Amino acid sequence: AFLDLTGPNEIEGVWKAPTTLPCAYEPVEGFVQQTLMWTVVHDQSSGTVFRRDGSGDHVLLSEYRGRVSVLKNAPGNVSLHILSLEVSDRGIYTCQVTWRASNNSLIAKEIATKVKVVKVAATKPVIMAGELGLTLPAGASTSLTCVAGGSPPISYRWFRSAPGGKALLLSSQAQLAWDSLRPSDSGRYYCEAENR
Repeated sequence: AFLDLTGPNEIEGVWKAPTTLPCAYEPVEGFVQQTLMWTVVHDQSSGTVFRRDGSGDHVLLSEYRGRVSVLKNAPGNVSLHILSLEVSDRGIYTCQVTWRASNNSLIAKEIATKVKVVKVAATKPVIMAGELGLTLPAGASTSLTCVAGGSPPISYRWFRSAPGGKALLLSSQAQLAWDSLRPSDSGRYYCEAENR
């Protein structure tokens, strides 16, 4: 293919995650990249996100400042990298490259990519079961650690069952530790894991 840009018609990015909008071409001898422009059309607005020319790289839309970049010294790779995708970033992005030929004529090509932003569903914490029924000698040191999988951040609480079916809160940490066990420490301990 002779100086053609390639990239997907549509990409789905994850909210708050880094995202790459692919755009690339095979460099051709005698043609020098002059300008690269990434523009966007949102529901209500449009503008130039990124421009690379002889004077350097420029991020022209303020809401993208500090969040977008294009690799340097990667001939033919003009993909736009977004550090942390916002819901407001959704829209149609156009990658436009202009080359100067050896006879000084200019050639321009562009491709458009639709960007959707998805929020990954939060998952409830699931506690990995530890050993059940530990028997330890008095005076020994031990600890119980609660580990759960699910969407971070996860907070933990340890309880001990008390007479009358009450639960005593012992710790708001993932680990419950004893330096020296006493017979009165015998009992049932429960862990609770919580996220948003």
